[in-house]
Amino acid sequence: MMTIKQIDVTVRDIVDGYINNDEQGVRGYGGRLDIRPPYQREFIYNDKEQQAVINTVMKGYPLNVMYWVKRSEDAECPYEVMDGQQRTLSLCDYVAGKFSVDFKGFFNLTPDLQKRILDYRLTVYLCEGEASEKLEWFQTINIAGKPLNDQEIHNAIYAGPFVSDAKRHFSKTNCGAYRLGKDYVNGSPIRQDFLKKALEWMAQHETRLGKPQTPVGYMAAHQHDPNANNLWTYFQNVLNWAITNFDPRKFRKIMKGLDWARLYDDFSPRTLDLAALHAEMSRLMRDSEVQRPAGIIPYVLTRDERFLDLRAFPDDIKLAVWEKQNHVCPLCHKEFDIALMEGDHITPWREGGRTTEENCQMLCRECNRRKGAK
Repeated sequence: MMTIKQIDVTVRDIVDGYINNDEQGVRGYGGRLDIRPPYQREFIYNDKEQQAVINTVMKGYPLNVMYWVKRSEDAECPYEVMDGQQRTLSLCDYVAGKFSVDFKGFFNLTPDLQKRILDYRLTVYLCEGEASEKLEWFQTINIAGKPLNDQEIHNAIYAGPFVSDAKRHFSKTNCGAYRLGKDYVNGSPIRQDFLKKALEWMAQHETRLGKPQTPVGYMAAHQHDPNANNLWTYFQNVLNWAITNFDPRKFRKIMKGLDWARLYDDFSPRTLDLAALHAEMSRLMRDSEVQRPAGIIPYVLTRDERFLDLRAFPDDIKLAVWEKQNHVCPLCHKEFDIALMEGDHITPWREGGRTTEENCQMLCRECNRRKGAK
């Protein structure tokens, strides 16, 4: 059963044991609170926003509610800030002397003003419960500041040694996953896009092996693992295969954001004729018939033309050909309204046919489907 309770916390409590470094992240509250866990996103308030937090506290005005979550019993650090991270960081950094307000740092203040800040009581709600309950609650309160995305919420819900180690590989600026996959994976490590993609790939991989899985299910199943080595190894295997076979120096424009894990699972056991593939890819990149260049690599491996989104006949060509045919389908010899007919390449694209009036015939839908199925 989930519990949400208000706890008594002062600025003095928060800044106790404050540390801020890459290896341990940002911690306070006697080392028991992950203010910013290691390798989490690195957003930070600007000077004006930081100063506003301190002015609010110095004047005794209420600071917005903050939310913490209690982690699983095996978590190294028992609490994590879910909402209020930047306000907490601003308070800690000011007390640590990292910035000033009105040209005064914390250590320049008189003792009574220092005490006023340190004794200021924060409004903090602590959530403890099952993963599904936390998810619903986080989605409800995730409305202020820089909202957490779904992956960041899942990281908090399934906090433990697995997530902590996964963040080390996937969630830091210039982390290993980014250095390896920046030309192949969309997004930003600090917004958890690389971790999200790795989990999606691993879940798909396990599903293809006959063990149906989802990214969140994988996190739940491995929450208490001592590390994320299997996830990191699979991610590296996928991208090392992609790098070996598709050089970003030649094909960067068409390779980012592909489902590399599916291509790896399906084609890594095969020996590819790279010279032939690369020559064909270069030709397809110059082919005006190809409307979706990002589909070129999947196409040369699978031969599925749907990846290319080949150019379709425009309405003016279809109307001209329909009139030339006297509204009759040349295969079944029946007359149709143009709305019931479709443009068809007489010579298919794969055999060199182009999307021109000379290479167009208007077929009824049934005949076109039958021809396409052959």
